[in-house]
Amino acid sequence: MLGKVEIAGVNTSALKALKNEESMELLRRAHAGDQSARSRLIEGNLRLVLSVIQRFASRGENADDLFQVGCVGLIKAIDNFDTSQPVKFSTYGVPMIVGEIRRYLRDNSSIRVSRSLRDTAYKVLQARERLMADGQREPTVEQIAKELDIPREEIVFALDAMSDPVSLYEPVYSDAGDNLCVMDQIRDTKNTEEDWTNRIALKDALKRLNERERRILSMRFYEGKTQMEVSGEVGISQAQVSRLEKGAINAIRKNL
Repeated sequence: MLGKVEIAGVNTSALKALKNEESMELLRRAHAGDQSARSRLIEGNLRLVLSVIQRFASRGENADDLFQVGCVGLIKAIDNFDTSQPVKFSTYGVPMIVGEIRRYLRDNSSIRVSRSLRDTAYKVLQARERLMADGQREPTVEQIAKELDIPREEIVFALDAMSDPVSLYEPVYSDAGDNLCVMDQIRDTKNTEEDWTNRIALKDALKRLNERERRILSMRFYEGKTQMEVSGEVGISQAQVSRLEKGAINAIRKNL
């Protein structure tokens, strides 16, 4: 994507950028119904779309598709921008373009979420766009929750559902050619060296028990049977089952 010159039939090397003053003037004219000003405004901000889609270069998505979706976000930003607010158009436009691309990626993702959560996510996106149009800045979770009259937790879950999946091998930091990936920051608290050692020791301790002792422990602690049920299947009294069980556990503890 980075080396592609023509995207969706647009020669990106020839794209022109508008100054903020020019954009504000064209916005006022476009909102007044001047279609030529609206067209010039779209063409003058295509570089903004191009800069946004670079963020998604590692996703392997088609650059033409992302560019076209980003243009939809740009048009929405143009139509909803409030020129009376002291905010640069690019400050308002970038989140709108990013949001449109993320919505597209989410709808076309192989990772599926529940219907109810997806519906909530759409409501959150719509509310966020309305609040951005009113305040010309990204609304907080509390503001969205108040707007939709739903718990803050549901907003957080919906926003998590809209988040892009991240590869474990995604670089998050680079120093002198050495990349630090997401995987390097994740700690496995289950499969630790100590845990593996304990598992090996337990397996060795179980091998030292006789067949009947291993069977009783398996029925008691893996199958969840009572001592009475075990005694019926093994053919010995409950007292014998209890004695063998305690003896086996003590032997395991000693070997560990």
